[in-house]
Amino acid sequence: MRLLMSAVLLAATLVAAGGTGPAARAAAVPDNQTLWYEQPATDWETQSLPIGNGALGATVFGGVATEQLQVNEKTLWTGGPGSPGYDFGNWRSPRPGAISDVKAQIDRDTRMTPEAVAARLGQGKTGFGSYQTFGDVWLDTGHGGATGYRRELSLTEAIARVRYTSGGVEYTREYFASFPGNVIVGRLTASQPGRVSFTLRTTSPRDDRQVSVSNGRLRIRGALAGNGMRFEGQIQVLASGGSRSDVGDRVTVSGADSATFVMSMGTDYADAHPSYRGADPQARVTAAVDQAAARGFDALKQAHLADYRALNDRVRLDLGQGTPQVPTDRLRSAYTGGAGADDRALEALFFAYGRYLLVSSSRSGSLPANLQGVWNNSTDPPWSADYHVNINLQMNYWPAEQTALPETVAPLTRYVQQMVAPGRRTAQEMFGSRGWVVHNETNPFGFTGVHNWATSFWFPEAAAWLCRHLYERYRFSGDRAFLQSVYPVMREAALFWVDNLHTDPRDGRKVVSPSYSPEHGDFSAGAAMSQQIVADLFGNVLAAAAVLGADEPEVRQALAALDPGLRVGSWGQLQEWKADWDSRTDDHRHVSHLYALHPGDAIQPGTAFAQAAKVSLTARGDGGTGWSKAWKINFWARLLDGDHAHKMLSEQLRTSTLANLWDTHPPFQIDGNFGATSGVAEMLLQSQHGVIHPAPAVPAAWPAGSVTGLRARGNVAVDVTWRNRAAERVTLRPGGPGTLRVRTPLAVLKDDSGAAVPYTRAGDTLTFTAQAGRTYTLTGSPGPCATAPADRPVVAWDPVSGATVTDSSGNGRTATIVSSGGYSGGTLLLNGSTYLTNAPTTLGLLPEATFAAQVRIAGSGYRRLFDSQPSGNPGDDGIILDVTPSGHLRFIGAGRNITTDAALPAGRLIELVVTLGRTGVITVYVDGARAGGGQTGTGGIMGCATRPLRFAADQDGWQRLSGAVDRMAILARALPAADVPRWKEIAFP
Repeated sequence: MRLLMSAVLLAATLVAAGGTGPAARAAAVPDNQTLWYEQPATDWETQSLPIGNGALGATVFGGVATEQLQVNEKTLWTGGPGSPGYDFGNWRSPRPGAISDVKAQIDRDTRMTPEAVAARLGQGKTGFGSYQTFGDVWLDTGHGGATGYRRELSLTEAIARVRYTSGGVEYTREYFASFPGNVIVGRLTASQPGRVSFTLRTTSPRDDRQVSVSNGRLRIRGALAGNGMRFEGQIQVLASGGSRSDVGDRVTVSGADSATFVMSMGTDYADAHPSYRGADPQARVTAAVDQAAARGFDALKQAHLADYRALNDRVRLDLGQGTPQVPTDRLRSAYTGGAGADDRALEALFFAYGRYLLVSSSRSGSLPANLQGVWNNSTDPPWSADYHVNINLQMNYWPAEQTALPETVAPLTRYVQQMVAPGRRTAQEMFGSRGWVVHNETNPFGFTGVHNWATSFWFPEAAAWLCRHLYERYRFSGDRAFLQSVYPVMREAALFWVDNLHTDPRDGRKVVSPSYSPEHGDFSAGAAMSQQIVADLFGNVLAAAAVLGADEPEVRQALAALDPGLRVGSWGQLQEWKADWDSRTDDHRHVSHLYALHPGDAIQPGTAFAQAAKVSLTARGDGGTGWSKAWKINFWARLLDGDHAHKMLSEQLRTSTLANLWDTHPPFQIDGNFGATSGVAEMLLQSQHGVIHPAPAVPAAWPAGSVTGLRARGNVAVDVTWRNRAAERVTLRPGGPGTLRVRTPLAVLKDDSGAAVPYTRAGDTLTFTAQAGRTYTLTGSPGPCATAPADRPVVAWDPVSGATVTDSSGNGRTATIVSSGGYSGGTLLLNGSTYLTNAPTTLGLLPEATFAAQVRIAGSGYRRLFDSQPSGNPGDDGIILDVTPSGHLRFIGAGRNITTDAALPAGRLIELVVTLGRTGVITVYVDGARAGGGQTGTGGIMGCATRPLRFAADQDGWQRLSGAVDRMAILARALPAADVPRWKEIAFP
């Protein structure tokens, strides 16, 4: 079925006189979900305020003497069929052997310059086109001397307003874009009757239209030069009281009590390959205006609010923000990322704004959100305001599932499905293969081939990346029928790669060739991102096949032979290419080789690849374009480093966000808004590895807060309340029955009747069986025992003489020395038989901790330091710190067994301090300096069993440490680096 892109409306109806009573005035009261300003906009990109309903958009300037609304219809594009020489990006003449020749040269030389590859495989664009402004609507009021001016955009209502007083009269304008009626509605009111007067006119930067006026309806009709796309616009003006007159190409209202106006736009675009044309838009536009006018303003507004709030109100974020008393432009310019309530308010507003922009630029029946969403004031916008599919289009939809806006994904799904037909032709003609493909950038007209900009023309992995969104829709919803409908698209994308993978002569593995890490470096074989994306696609296709009862032996065999694209390089980095070419000084904005960390899920925190990803991120730095900073928020959140994720959010707000809170590349590019909203959601909830992980990366800047309505994979709505950066209450609302796994130390699980729900626990993860329609709440003591108090040490031992060591913490954990080796200068000698132990004790839950000792390490093999763990335990019961045979510190706790990269000096007394942060980060210090670290789980140390705590031996009295020890202590908090040298005065005050 053809999808005929629908019309835009600004509905015109009569309204009651006045319109500035308590309900209208209430909007002037400040709230923390409104962007507001004390002056009109004078610049579209940095100051105008956007409204939209998916297909239709407008930006509000709020002028006093003259109001400007710049308007858009998302299908109004130049280029495509009808444009001379349009070829869908496919080669205009056959190039037999061209791709094989490039592969052979790369096999021989390992790399080729982008220019050399573009010369062989690229070609200039013909008829690609660009997104167009529909024009501007102007309201000439003649007002002057305005006081009390306020221009605002309410994110709780999706309504823009302008309010000011002129000549003793308060004037109000109100605009909203309604999805149910497919209309954009505007209303003008005054505080005194008979004071609403204005002239409505339109302009366009193109000379391709005819304008006529009759009975208060202004009609715009034309066809784009080049492709002949027909477009229609109609504006109906109605006034309550006063008079209305048609003069030339404009409509004038004089002395009215109030007025409304409606603009509707449409084109003859249809998303059907190969013509991409449908019916003339005139009938649709006319019907839309007529129907909206007949409904009336109040009904249109009520329908708009009901529809918008049904989506928007699903999620609420509380970071402890107040209500700013300064306008949004000053709020942003004063932002520091510090501890102030205004900074929290801007962060929460920015998160909500991303959701608002997605709802406003992506609803069913329209094209997906482009590089500028739905808003564009130009005939030649940056990058054509097109669909870049090497990250930008995908980033637009990162927050859709997490923040409970699945309806916004429908245009993307449709767009990908409709791309298959032209993509098949490109796959056949360029590659001689099955399946479908699309390269680096595309348009609404099935452009799936190439162009010739050397660093951005080649990216056949894009189809596979787009398919991730199809499978994620299933993972979040559990909708088997949806999966069935998109499975052919995923399968054909996989078959393209089954046919096109190349055997690498270096090791015989299957690789992508030619392969290009987006916009960076040389062409090669098997660049990390290429391999990671194809592996991701194969894995998702096989998982989908299993759900649907299908079998894909070709895909399974290809995955088994595929190079996974994950390597740790010579300086500890995750390699961007199969060869170790990475530079420590490279700060390129793309960090494409971390795809497996985000949006993929092949890299898990605490692994060697996660550590390598952290090294790469650190080397790339915290700069970059707006969208690059947004991606880094997500990366750091996936690494469970909330503080660094927050730092990237702060960098984006400070240096890559405009006064109207649009993201800037520069120039304006909307993907950064969506990426930042996704990043905040990742800091508060993750589920990519089959476990619901609440509050996984809460930064220190948000010590307490709550979020409601986020979505986890498995069709679960999740609310989280946190304090001291750790979840203290988690509510789960599953959409279907099944097993839920939750990573949390919380221990009291009840359903909505108040009944206890049985569960099992393995380390930091609990598992229970959920029923659809029920609500489950996790609260209570985190873990099966109380949290160890952080205001005093857990234990503090200072052996001075004798066989008994008093616990200086005040907790009464006195130690006994077994097989004492004697003392030397107040230091206890460890002769290979000596160790310290206390009576069985419960340490308590340690969400974070510090382990410290003055110790001299000798001996060989595994040698215990601290031990309160049964032999063979994987780290979910108690804690072990020991020295490995290679001399590295090992940490077994918080659910994992981690050998850190910290090598401990032997043969001399050292100050050893090991900290465990709430995000599972282990940091090892020797003599006050960082010596290395690692990553364990985030559930903290479960010290809830009752058993001895020992130093220098395991629970069986073996694996003893030789050498000497002076003081030893455990703290229930992670000391910051600045306090590490002071650990003794903290533990032994």
